[in-house]
Amino acid sequence: MAILFLSEADKTDEWAGALARELPDDEVLIGPEAGLARAADIDFAVVWYPPPGLCAKLPALRAVLSLGAGVDHALLDPDLPRHVPLVRLIDPALTEQMAEWVVMNVLRHHRLMPAYAEQQARAYWKRHDIPRASARRVGIMGLGELGRAAAKALAPFGFPLAAWVTKSRKWELGEIFAGPDSLGTFFAHSDIVVCLLPLTSATRGILSADAFARMPRGAAIINGARGGHVVAADLIAALDRGQISAATLDVFEREPLPADDPLWRHPRITITPHAAAITLAETAAREIASNIRRLRRGEAMVGIVSRDREY
Repeated sequence: MAILFLSEADKTDEWAGALARELPDDEVLIGPEAGLARAADIDFAVVWYPPPGLCAKLPALRAVLSLGAGVDHALLDPDLPRHVPLVRLIDPALTEQMAEWVVMNVLRHHRLMPAYAEQQARAYWKRHDIPRASARRVGIMGLGELGRAAAKALAPFGFPLAAWVTKSRKWELGEIFAGPDSLGTFFAHSDIVVCLLPLTSATRGILSADAFARMPRGAAIINGARGGHVVAADLIAALDRGQISAATLDVFEREPLPADDPLWRHPRITITPHAAAITLAETAAREIASNIRRLRRGEAMVGIVSRDREY
């Protein structure tokens, strides 16, 4: 049997080599043309934005494995076979990177570094009072692998932590807010909001004018999840009014972010190019191969997605 690798955004030679080392008895095929030519031989597809309809043409397909922690890119395909498991990537290296990025940016906003950067651009000298970490409330949206790791990494600094989740659960690091009815209260209790939610029909546009209005004046936004969570025009308006003090964005509705997008030039927005957590071929291939071996042994794979929940 063969494994099909489908991604235009990754270094295909590097991935082919990494997968071949982890699964030496399998043939690794690259790209949609190879997939169509050998459709009957492919039992696993490793994907990032797979071409619509392609996976449905693979009769022996046993699983679709995402190259990222999110699977919204795969669910864009209306013909993605529902009888085939869709699996998100759970990779410790990816999780570590996201935790680092979140901690770095929470500290940046806590210490008002965006304000100082804006002052530097104007050669303006002014010192700001900064509260202790114990007085700066950090709200994390989502407690999946990435959200839990980010919270654990933030805990030693002493920030009061809260989390918003779709369903209630126990959490030892802070206060839990569950369900849509608690969202406004969660925002009101968050001085720095970190979004690490999966992008679903229920979470698209969740950071909008209404959300920003409910946050304490001067709150900061950090989005490392998906661009679709943020209504960009609403964010710019909230920044211009001073309701939101600053934002750090790693993800966008269109990527690469077009050069004429106003987000680039807003003085209170920091942009990183979807670089918060980069999938590394060596470590991700190891996790993907482990999941493939699990299924072949008749065991349950790790990270299977619920199609109804979209994550």
